[in-house]
Amino acid sequence: MRNYRRLWAVVAVGIVALILAFGLHQPGWAQLVITVIGAAIALLMLIDMIKTLKSGSFGVDLLAITAVVATLAVGEYWASLIVLLMLTGGDALEDFAATKANSDLKQLLDNTPTTAHRLVDDQLEDVAVDDVAVGDLIVVKPSELVPVDGVVTAGSSMVDEASLTGESKPVDKNPHDELMSGTVNGDAALTVRVTKRAEDSQYQGIVRLVKESEARPAHFVRMADRYALPFTLLAYVIAGVAWAVTGNPLRFAEVLVVASPCPLILAAPVAMVSGMSRTSRAGIIVKSGTALEKLSSAKTVAFDKTGTITQGVLAVDQVQPQPGFEPAQLLKLAASAEQQSTHILARSLVGEVGADQLLAASAVEEVTAQGVQAEVAGQSVKVGKPGFAGTTASVDTTAVYVSVAGQFAGTITFTDRIRPEAKQTIKGLHELGVANTLMISGDNQAIADHVAEQVGLDRVYGEQLPADKIKIIDETPEGERPVVMVGDGVNDAPSLAVADVGIAMGAHGATAASESADAVILRDDLTKVACAVIISQDTMRIAKEAVWIGIGICTGLMLIAAFGVIPVIIGAMLQEVVDTITILYALRARSGRRNADQYAQSTQEA
Repeated sequence: MRNYRRLWAVVAVGIVALILAFGLHQPGWAQLVITVIGAAIALLMLIDMIKTLKSGSFGVDLLAITAVVATLAVGEYWASLIVLLMLTGGDALEDFAATKANSDLKQLLDNTPTTAHRLVDDQLEDVAVDDVAVGDLIVVKPSELVPVDGVVTAGSSMVDEASLTGESKPVDKNPHDELMSGTVNGDAALTVRVTKRAEDSQYQGIVRLVKESEARPAHFVRMADRYALPFTLLAYVIAGVAWAVTGNPLRFAEVLVVASPCPLILAAPVAMVSGMSRTSRAGIIVKSGTALEKLSSAKTVAFDKTGTITQGVLAVDQVQPQPGFEPAQLLKLAASAEQQSTHILARSLVGEVGADQLLAASAVEEVTAQGVQAEVAGQSVKVGKPGFAGTTASVDTTAVYVSVAGQFAGTITFTDRIRPEAKQTIKGLHELGVANTLMISGDNQAIADHVAEQVGLDRVYGEQLPADKIKIIDETPEGERPVVMVGDGVNDAPSLAVADVGIAMGAHGATAASESADAVILRDDLTKVACAVIISQDTMRIAKEAVWIGIGICTGLMLIAAFGVIPVIIGAMLQEVVDTITILYALRARSGRRNADQYAQSTQEA
């Protein structure tokens, strides 16, 4: 907002000055207004620039501020007004890009728990989550986000903890089991006794960790600032020599006016806004031009597993029948018995068989925390836990056990399937110059290793808590940076915040992850990570070309101005011509040279 106010202040000063000079024929007053207000704005920018220098960075504003001061000092106030418009306009443009990206993001998701259903005298009342006290009884309805930490007192349900722990399989929650805020309840209501207030619960602990991560300084030099120092020194040398040789201070102002770093201040932001617009059209929200820059030179990309490399949805993996039963027969009987259930595994069974292939089921009975029994094709079918199906056998993965006519018939296991586009996405990133691809998961090491081997990742870290993920990213060597982190859950939020670039899979992800990320993928498509890299590389290439075109023209104009050929006001107008050329060139970033969507499609088809 500060940069917007400065831009409008300069515009207002310009209008007032024009009215005074040409409407009321008072050029002296016009000069006074521009000089006073222009000097004040230049002073504010100088203070900002000093803060930038103290932080160890060199901004592009020094040359423009010097040009404003020099032109005011020699009485060329209209030229100083033009330079101020250019300077404040570039800063406001960058602010506009960041604000637009963040406003788009706010419409994306809102998963943060804000209300709870408190149970009072057998009646439910909706209250703000902050008003829930320790010891209160609350009810968490099916598919709701758990608002606070607590212990289950009644009900049984499968709860999805993947957003916090990274474990892909849902967890059985029964009376006396602990329940964490930020997890997603399954298909049955749970009555919960609150053990922690909202501010002390697991979800808020993750949010605090995110804020701490975001507060850490980021060591990155923007492209415009990298060019600023040599270009500023070149301009000062040419202007100083021209003044020294001629003894005329006006010559110093003439050189600096055409040397004002418009290509750096305007061309780079225009290219960035164009690139961010292009990513938005591709279903990716990038929050800042700095994030786009870092993406273009990414050397390491790290992924979470559940919901990122994998689909985050359990599907049938293996059907293991007992002698006398066929796999297809066992699967159809189990799915037919479960077809009326809303249990997460029941939906996976029905989806695997297909609704049109199911057999009629009657006398269906769902036994709490055990399973389902029904009459299917004239036989009693039970689907659920081992004891319920009449067996002591068990497997070390998510599974249901099936009995038919009182006889144990077999086991059906489930797994979190790898995204079909994951392998080609990793291959595509390597082709784009990403040297290292990692997976950092809360899941156990053996599962993580198996998934990583299938998709071609370079390194794997399993059984990692949110704090461990931050440590791995922090310890990435300087030669392997910038490092990009891609994730979708609440447990990914701190690592997304601390990475050089955090990318959230926002289609099904948590708000904490989306808000802490630098970019959010709106579609459930991992190839968009490669698309984001393509667009950022394309954008930076065009931005650099625009900057070099502008610097080349400005250098030529400085050498001409050093001989006194270009008056100050003409020099300021020529700068606007340079602006127009570089901006038009930078706008090419809206379409780019490579079609990212076609690349993604070819990657999926490969």
